[in-house]
Amino acid sequence: MWRPGGVHVSVILWRRADHNGPASSGGPDPVPPKRVAVLPAAVLFDMDGTLVDTEHLWWEAVADVAARVGYDLGETDAADVVGHAVGHTAGYLNTVVADSPCVVELSDALDAAFSALVEGRIEPLPGVVDLLDGLAAAKVPLAIVSASPRRVVDLVSRALGAERFAITVAAEDVARTKPHPAPYLVAAAGLGLAPNTCLAVEDTMVGIASAEAAGCAVLAVSSTAPIKSAPGRRVVGSLAMVRVGELADSLVLQAN
Repeated sequence: MWRPGGVHVSVILWRRADHNGPASSGGPDPVPPKRVAVLPAAVLFDMDGTLVDTEHLWWEAVADVAARVGYDLGETDAADVVGHAVGHTAGYLNTVVADSPCVVELSDALDAAFSALVEGRIEPLPGVVDLLDGLAAAKVPLAIVSASPRRVVDLVSRALGAERFAITVAAEDVARTKPHPAPYLVAAAGLGLAPNTCLAVEDTMVGIASAEAAGCAVLAVSSTAPIKSAPGRRVVGSLAMVRVGELADSLVLQAN
């Protein structure tokens, strides 16, 4: 059936295969409560590596800034670079680089380097545009929830179509960014929704930890590293594999 706004609602009744037969007490088996699968109240997208192919640009920016201060960035540094905000990575470089510039100076350098690389090189990842269009047609509100600086988030949202997103959350908008739940809590509150009615789309464990701590269901895209499925978490290899109707499986609500 259809609910207002054109969003398809599928009603699923769970019954045992022998529900018409007698139960051990002599009566019919009780029918479990009706459950309704609905689309999420909103979909909250991570940005880098999820919506757009910028994760490699962030690594390139960090490697460039690190090289300027005499540090050779390598795989062992990934845990403090991939999925993290500028401030975190600047703090990390400050601890591993001898005679390092201060964290503020490193943050400014990282911000400038990343912004310069992103501008003019924004490419939506496979399946992103179709999914955004499908969710818009279903009247599902969308948000960007990112650990990137505001000017980078604005560059990307404009490239994708700023009108698509009801709200965007950048690193400067929260006191603590991912993996803290604050970014997703702020996004849900800005939409006037409970986090557990929203679906977060993420591509790193740092972002997944943030979304799950906030109470969101998660669609994880394993584009940068393997991600394990878990309760409340579905894993796909690419957003090109996702159809809007399938997102109804992400949240199953008890019907009254």
